[in-house]
Amino acid sequence: MKGAGAKKPPAGVLLLAHGAPERLEDVESYLSFVRGGRPGSPQVLEEVRRRYAAIGGSSPLLRWTRAQAAALENHLQMPVFFGMRNWHPFIAETMERVRAADFERLAAVCLAPQFSELSVGLYIKRTEEAKQQAGVTAEIVWARSFHDEPLLIEAFAERLRPLARGRKVLFTAHSLPEKALANGDPYDRESRATAAAVAARLALADWDFAYQSQGMTADRWLGPTVESCLDRYAAEGIREVVVHPIGFVCDHIEVLYDIDILFRAYAAERAITLSRPESLNDSPAFIGALAEVVKRCL
Repeated sequence: MKGAGAKKPPAGVLLLAHGAPERLEDVESYLSFVRGGRPGSPQVLEEVRRRYAAIGGSSPLLRWTRAQAAALENHLQMPVFFGMRNWHPFIAETMERVRAADFERLAAVCLAPQFSELSVGLYIKRTEEAKQQAGVTAEIVWARSFHDEPLLIEAFAERLRPLARGRKVLFTAHSLPEKALANGDPYDRESRATAAAVAARLALADWDFAYQSQGMTADRWLGPTVESCLDRYAAEGIREVVVHPIGFVCDHIEVLYDIDILFRAYAAERAITLSRPESLNDSPAFIGALAEVVKRCL
């Protein structure tokens, strides 16, 4: 027990990620968290199970998030925690550990570079709820967006550089329902700005931007889709395309299935060879970018 006059540790870091199942048996429970407990269709469950089976039965998201947290902790020489919105360790579980550490301040960074109320905004809401429920007294300082952080741009450019020369580059970000942008949400602007900054860093002359991984709902989702771009490229006689997802910072289902399996097959049917750079994962440049974001918070 700390003495009455003991000083609190000055600061820590909280990384936040979406969460993903680690076994096929977990997919149904995972989807229930994604849907907020609302019932889903058996068809969607079976399709999501099929996709996870196609990438080996589990997502590496937790493994990479843990590695990113460990690398950042080593870089900053301060404690780094991580929590997931839709799977273990849940944000509420991590907040119990944060409370025990008894920090004065906590820099919170969502592992999604571009801000949207439907994504980062939801992480903020869930974290503030968990903070209150756990009785955490630390001040949480939020990095709401780091879409234009120079080291993030360098990290994406570093991965893309070996593949870009002489090929069409298609930057992508995760689609959202169109209604997300109704009240001036910056997500579309920030996603396109990240793509433009990476293209400028490499002096790319031939690049596009599209949205991927549209949801299995009746909503109208942001486009253009990757498929529509590939159709156009095929008609134009383009035979090599590099897809570079600048909305994601590690390997997970939207990279390993949507790009590596679904889009690659779709492209091949149109006589297009599709490739992608290695994901950021634990790239030193990316860890450096996170460190700069944390330093600005604190």
